[in-house]
Amino acid sequence: MNDLAGDDPYHELSLLRRDMLRFAELQLRDSAAAEDAVQDAMVAAMARISTFEGRAQISTWLFAILKNKIIDVLRARSRFVPLEIDVDDIPEDTFDGLFDDRGHWAKHERPAAWGDPEDALSRRQFWVVFQACLERLPVNTARVFMMREFLGLGVDEVVAELGISKTNCGVILHRARMTLRVCLQTRWFDTKEPSC
Repeated sequence: MNDLAGDDPYHELSLLRRDMLRFAELQLRDSAAAEDAVQDAMVAAMARISTFEGRAQISTWLFAILKNKIIDVLRARSRFVPLEIDVDDIPEDTFDGLFDDRGHWAKHERPAAWGDPEDALSRRQFWVVFQACLERLPVNTARVFMMREFLGLGVDEVVAELGISKTNCGVILHRARMTLRVCLQTRWFDTKEPSC
């Protein structure tokens, strides 16, 4: 997501459109529906731009509108198309080296102290690295993660929308979180200069 500053909010909205469309396409898996959701969010934002008080960044405000539009689309679908998603998008043994025989973190693999999370979350570079890590997830894994963690859909809603079991959803979410943790550890927390 872009972190834009400027005096022209209309210009900022147009610059954010590309990121919004990419996010909507990931969630909706339908370019026409994604375009409609982004368009609806942009129209809603333009209609309410005079009420924008600047308490949040315009990108945060606009993505919140888009998030609600995507949730509306997901909930309004009358026919659920099962998603062909395999629990093995991320192989089961991917994280075996991180743990000992008892299932505890291996000595040299324990997550390092991540410092002050509030400070890290407020830094733009963190979100650039997070986005790069998210884009490295398999598409279906990223979709499940974003539906649950960003859109805030309940597990029941995610499994109904995607036609997967709760167990499959749980495994996918666990693997997504572990993959993101490893990526963030190596690309953000273990480096002095974060890279993408």
